Parts: sequence; C-alpha cells; structure tokens
Amino acid sequence: MKFTITREALQSGLGAVASAIPTRTTLPVLSNILMKAEEDTVHLSGTDLDISVSLSVPADISEDGAVTVPAKKLVEISRVLEDAPVKFTTDGAQVEIECGRSKFTLYGLAEDEFPAFPDVDFASAWKMTAGDLQTLIERTSFAVSNEESRPILNGVLWQLRPEESLMVATNGHRLAKMRQAVNGGGAPPEADLIIPPKALQQIQKLYAKDAVLEIARTDNHLAFRSDDRKVYTRLIEGPYPNYDQVIPKDNDKEAIVNRSALEAAVRRMAVVASDQTHRVRLRFEDGGLKFRVRTPDLGEAEDELPLDYQGESLEIGFNATYLLEILRYMPDEDVRMTFKAPERAATFAPASGDPEYLCLVMPLRLLD
Repeated sequence: MKFTITREALQSGLGAVASAIPTRTTLPVLSNILMKAEEDTVHLSGTDLDISVSLSVPADISEDGAVTVPAKKLVEISRVLEDAPVKFTTDGAQVEIECGRSKFTLYGLAEDEFPAFPDVDFASAWKMTAGDLQTLIERTSFAVSNEESRPILNGVLWQLRPEESLMVATNGHRLAKMRQAVNGGGAPPEADLIIPPKALQQIQKLYAKDAVLEIARTDNHLAFRSDDRKVYTRLIEGPYPNYDQVIPKDNDKEAIVNRSALEAAVRRMAVVASDQTHRVRLRFEDGGLKFRVRTPDLGEAEDELPLDYQGESLEIGFNATYLLEILRYMPDEDVRMTFKAPERAATFAPASGDPEYLCLVMPLRLLD
C-alpha cells in the first residue's frame, strides 16, 4: 500500500475515528485503526465491537492495500508533523510514514485480524437530517443512567413511528422526553430502539447539521451513513420501562419563570448545598419563589425570584444538579413547571409548548 495525504485530511480522519477506539482492550487489534487505500480514497475505521466508525478521506493512491496501525501512536505522530504532504508505505504489516524530513515506522497488524463491521442492508433505510437527530439527542441523552445495575437505563429509547420519532432517557430520578415530526425521507419502520449514549455522541460529533443521514437497522444493530462516513452501533436488548406511567397527568399547580434567572439562582444555592444530596429547598407562593439551603457544618443561603404561580403554596426539595442540567437544555427562555405535592414528580417544559419537550424530576425529602 502506498499513498500520499495532506496532514489536514489525515488529522481530520484520525480525530473522527479514534474516538471509537477503546482505551483498554484484551484484543490488540482493537487498539488499531484500519487503513484501506483504494482509487482516490483512504478509508479509516475503528471499533470497540459495540460501536464502529468509518470515515473516507481523499488521498493520492499509488498502490491499493490495507493494514491496521496503532491508533494512539498514529494520532500522536499526526499532531507533531509539519504542514506538508504525508507519505505512507507498507511492507507487510510494517508502516513507513514520511513527512518532510521526518520518518517513522510503526508495526501494525494484518487487515484480516480486524473485526468485520455489522452487515446492515441500507436498501430499506430511511432518511433524516443530522441536525434534527442531534436536537433529539442533545435534549434527552443527558438524563441517562450511569448505574451498571440497570443496563436498560444506560441507553436512550428511540421510538420510531410512521409520522414521528420520540426520544426518552431517564435514570429513575429524572427524565427527558422529546417528540419530533418525521419530515420527508421516507417513513421509518415502527420500532423501539435502545441506543448506547456513546453511539449518539458519535452522531453529534461526526456529522454536520445539514448532512442527510441514511439510517438502517437489523435486529441487533443500527447504522447511520452519509457520503463519507458511517457509524454502526449494537443495540441494548430488553424492554424499556413504561416511562409514560411516571409522567404526572394531574399536577394542578403551575409556575412560569424565566429560565436564565432560575438557573442563576439555583447555581448560587448549589454553592452551599450538600455535596451528597445537592438538596435545594424551593417555596412557591403567589408572586414569588423563595430558595433556601441549610447544610450542617457548612452554612446557609437564601434567594428569591418573582414568578407567575397558580395554586396553593408549595415547598419542595430538588437535587440542584438535576435542575441545572434540565435548565441547560430547555429551549425556551420561559419555563413552565407543574407540581402536585412535595413528594410527587414535577415537570418542566418550554412555556411556549414548542418544541414538544418535557423533563421530569423526582423531589427530595425535606428535612426540617
């Protein structure tokens, strides 16, 4: 294999693919990037067996071929090269790299040791813009669980229907849900898919917002592709909890508050909140919202905001970290919050109702 590539194209391709390489693995070839040269393109691929990424970059190919190269060292080399064409030559699994007066030799592994990517047929694929999908991901994936004891909640639920798609994520204490109409590109198949957040991060990172994605699936895998890049992910198997059951339908108290002002107040209270519970006490009453934090052996804090509130006075406790995460992704400047009782779930949504977006937070027990 012989080819010459610009330093910029090499770095761009390696940066995209390297994020799919596991930091630790018992299978040496998984620490490598597969480089395959053909026609006027070099295809770069990486995988951890659950998520696979492939990217194509232009190059001047003198001799077709393929080899796997240690990813970490190849990325480090690309960062220190001068801004000049980079020449790759292989002799078996040995890779020679030349750039200006610099020369490197890396010892790789043969192409046939690299795992095959999942066999996904794009003949029945549907399409959507990367920007629409990235909005769904950004507004929901922050709420996934990190606890290994509940692996289903470690994924994001993507519910596909002929006219809409909906994403949901929860860790049992907070929940984020967003609904989006399907716009062109063919109707997706009706399915409930549970996707690892790491795969969704690749979608956010690798694709421009205006890119048109083809999406296809098998029973165990989901695949995304555009003109020059592909992402494959293994799906998480099992039934997702009935999230609709925990979303309150009878919350009869409602408050509308400025998102930025609420976020700033919660952030101030979080400074003195307990490092274990992050508990902040909120008291809603006609015309105002009062905040209070009392942490033994540390200190106290109080604050208040004007707001539009309807209902009887209510005092409720929340994890400040969860509130800040929700407010960070709330698309409107005004937030509608609803409540039932201090021990019941509260909801947060854009005051305008558009987009159709809802977050839920379970309260913390208040200690007098």
